[in-house]
This record gives sequence, structure tokens and C-alpha cells, in this order.
Amino acid sequence: MFSIEAVNDPERRDVVLARLQSANDERSPALRALRGTPAMEAQPLETYAVGGGGELVGGLVGRVQWQWLHVELLWVAAVHRGAGVGSRLVGRAERVAREEYGCIGSQVETWDFQAPEFYRRVGYRLLSSLADYPPGLTNHVLVKAF
Repeated sequence: MFSIEAVNDPERRDVVLARLQSANDERSPALRALRGTPAMEAQPLETYAVGGGGELVGGLVGRVQWQWLHVELLWVAAVHRGAGVGSRLVGRAERVAREEYGCIGSQVETWDFQAPEFYRRVGYRLLSSLADYPPGLTNHVLVKAF
């Protein structure tokens, strides 16, 4: 007999994580080979566009992990949209990911009102869409192989 508890418990979370990692390592030689290597640890990767007066006009915040670039945030000031700033930010992040971290691809999540078409224009392909995530929006996952 057992009970199901809905609580936030950092100690139990750590136990669950450790046990899941152990089970994953047993079942996946590829994941086991990555364990403990630099590719396993998330590394921040950020690119910024700065105007002539030093003002921030755009930025990409992401991380590199498992030989993939994960784009987490991308913003370009409204007055600079359509001028190639976003493409240059993404391109620079992708180059750094490939050349410095050995990445083989990039992935991003974006909502329907944000930038799915932008990512398609810079070479990403739609992997999946999830309607009503959150309600009223569609979440898109896009990927690009290097």
C-alpha cells in the first residue's frame, strides 16, 4: 500500500533525478557515453546587438547542451525588426554553437504570435505544434540541423 502526495520536496526530487539518470544510463548507451562529459552540462550562449550609442537593440539567450543549441529567448527592438538583426543574432549563436561547442543542431519553441515564420526563413523546420498551450495560443517547436 502507498499514498500519492502532491508536494514540492527538493530532497525527493534529487532522489528521483538520480534514479532516473541511473535507469536512463542502463537503457541508453548513447546517454551513458555523454554522462560526465562537457556535452552533458548546459553552457550559456548569448549574442547581443548593440547600437552605435551603446543601446541594446536585440538579444538571443540560449544554452548549449547535448551538442544542441537551445534558443530560449530572442528579442529585437520594434524599430529594428525586419532589418536583419534577428537573423544575425541567430546566425552568430549558431556559429558559436558549432565552432566552439561542436553542436549538430538547434531547437527553439515559439508561440504562433511570435516568430515561427522568422525561424522558418532562417532555416528551421517545424517539428511539432501544440494548440492551447497555453489556452488560446499554439506553441511551435522548430529545429535546424547544422
